[in-house]
Amino acid sequence: MIHTPLRLGMVGGGQGAFIGGVHRIAARLDGQFSLVAGALSSDPERARASAAELGIEAERSYASFQEMAEMEAARADGIQVVSIVTPNHLHFAAAKAFLEAGIHVICDKPVTSTLSDAKALAGIVAGAGKLFVLTHNYTGYPMVRQARQMVRDGLLGDLRVVQVEYPQDWLTEKVEDTGAKGAVWRTDPNQSGAGGSTGDIGTHAYHLARFVTGLELDALLADLDAFVPGRQLDDNANVLLRFKAVGGTPAAKGMLWASQVAPGNENGLRLRVYGTKGGIEWFQPEPNALWFTPFNQPKQLITRNGAGAMAAATRVSRIPAGHPEGYLEGFATIYAEAARAIRATREGGNMRSDVLYPGITDGVEGVAFVDACVRSTRANGAWTRLDL
Repeated sequence: MIHTPLRLGMVGGGQGAFIGGVHRIAARLDGQFSLVAGALSSDPERARASAAELGIEAERSYASFQEMAEMEAARADGIQVVSIVTPNHLHFAAAKAFLEAGIHVICDKPVTSTLSDAKALAGIVAGAGKLFVLTHNYTGYPMVRQARQMVRDGLLGDLRVVQVEYPQDWLTEKVEDTGAKGAVWRTDPNQSGAGGSTGDIGTHAYHLARFVTGLELDALLADLDAFVPGRQLDDNANVLLRFKAVGGTPAAKGMLWASQVAPGNENGLRLRVYGTKGGIEWFQPEPNALWFTPFNQPKQLITRNGAGAMAAATRVSRIPAGHPEGYLEGFATIYAEAARAIRATREGGNMRSDVLYPGITDGVEGVAFVDACVRSTRANGAWTRLDL
């Protein structure tokens, strides 16, 4: 069957916005989407200039996402899906507007800035009958899919220990005082929500651990800090994780560290999982490699599309082994999976069982994770359950 690209709109992501460009590259990488409309900035002049740079017709550059949702829904050639890449506090209202206009939504994480909004949005998604896709892009990496498959195939045995960390150093000083846009809104509770590093990168780390292991969280114990004087939100998080027992096996335990004040670290997302039969380790700066160590055997290196790569990984690989794939391709995999799911709903067919993408349930859990970390810290490190 010949597929024409899906008509895509974007909210946010105008001139000077890093993540908007990432989403646009990801959307067009596999030829599945065509960007035709946008409300690219709250500044009308910047919105118009951004649209012109991207080849969006002037009449489809909108002053607000509300106008965009209304006008595009009324067009015969209106957008079929929208990408929301604004600061966190705008996610809820924008997603609501497009879902209620009958338009599928792809949204950056975290899904909303508050847990109450996340739960409300889940209800809107359920009632709208449209897809909601959350761009936890690391789940699109082939070797992360490989790790997930190895866990499900029992190659690690019963899971015991999960360690995940995401250190950065870009907020080691009070960068927000310089006016740097990304730092300003991420450290502002009115725009970011209750979590700083927990919301920005801790949610990525938490979701990665859940995606690969399949373990469900029982409770967490968090110690959040704002080390930089005057900063309102956490810039470092140490979190103990206690997972639910599976069958008759003892419950697995975990540790999560997220920091934006760790000099020498750029985007050091790392996952280690250990079970009764072996362990695996994946490091985001070297995304095409997965280390696997069966107990009492030498450590093995499995590479993307190399010997030992499983179907779960090769299905989302684009180029031969030895050529690097990474961050942009991970995002592109989420977009490609979204396109497959949207076409399946539109054509009335059944979606393939191996199509995987984070959705609204993952989004609610991510915000609930942040909320539980904050509550645990305020209770002097009490074990705390997610409010789901």
